Amino acid sequence: MNAAEMIEVVLPGKVEPEGLQVRRGAVPSAGPGEVVIRMEATGVSFAEQQMRRGRYYDQPPFPFVPGYDLVGTVSEAGDGVDPALVGSRVAVLLKVGGWASHVVVDAADVVPVPEGISAAEAETVVINGITAWQMLHRKARVRAGQTVLVHGANGGVGSVLVQLAQAAGAKVIGTASVRHHAALRERGVSPIDYRGEDVPARVRELAPRGVNAVFDHVGGRGIIDSWRLLAPGGTLVSYGSASTRDDEGSKQWPVLKLLGRVWLWNALPNRRRAYFFNVWAGQALNRSRFRARLRTDLTEVFEALGCGDITAHIAAELPLTGAAEAMRLAESGTVAGKVVLHA
Repeated sequence: MNAAEMIEVVLPGKVEPEGLQVRRGAVPSAGPGEVVIRMEATGVSFAEQQMRRGRYYDQPPFPFVPGYDLVGTVSEAGDGVDPALVGSRVAVLLKVGGWASHVVVDAADVVPVPEGISAAEAETVVINGITAWQMLHRKARVRAGQTVLVHGANGGVGSVLVQLAQAAGAKVIGTASVRHHAALRERGVSPIDYRGEDVPARVRELAPRGVNAVFDHVGGRGIIDSWRLLAPGGTLVSYGSASTRDDEGSKQWPVLKLLGRVWLWNALPNRRRAYFFNVWAGQALNRSRFRARLRTDLTEVFEALGCGDITAHIAAELPLTGAAEAMRLAESGTVAGKVVLHA
């Protein structure tokens, strides 16, 4: 790639992965308060899979550049930005725009990546890690000796949740397809086959008094079982609606239904709590507080990665121009961890 050329991948509309378009242009410049990041690693998360179908509840209108997060090196700092940032490796949460060789962001949004962590390793725990950390510690407040149920325990968020919960001293029950059970057992997880087993019955066998927290990205009717499996004082954290990924119709309706259930459950006279987790909550009301919390929590995640409490699960690494293949692989359900793209 020419040093003065930018490459980005465009999602033009509701297309198959092969419909993604590669666009080339001039490298952007940093404005006041901004930095240019030369991307080293970005990835395919469930959000991009939903966006490709037009199913992500607040995605921008087509066409746009997807890419929920990235890790890279600051190549230029604009006016008012500490020039010492240039040359440092940072991570940033974007929602869209990460599938590009160069990205312009507000300098206040970048989080330093510690020495000794590669770009690909760090990438696996940006959106996945911050989601897992905040759900576990800010919402469910899981403590040592508790038992938690993690749906999709082999996935991007799920695998980080499993490790963070274990680092906190919790016992973990995880749902996954059978092909991932051996790996989960090696990590000390009690696996359940969500296709071939009666999940609620199996969870009750493993935790007769109920579980202290459930982390549910599936949504749909199964969210009711997740609620019923809670022990008194337990917490349900819903953070997606994977079961409706391929549905037609309104993309907001599945989320609105989840929000309605959460409101109703919390209005009932019981000792359990439910949350619908959105990593962007509070950004519009208090951006400086949002940034500070994000920086604090992602720094904790990087420290956990550095000390070995969590490990980076890289499913595959492909070039940015191979985004179509990466999307296919991420959607196949055959890999564990995160599919990473590099410039």
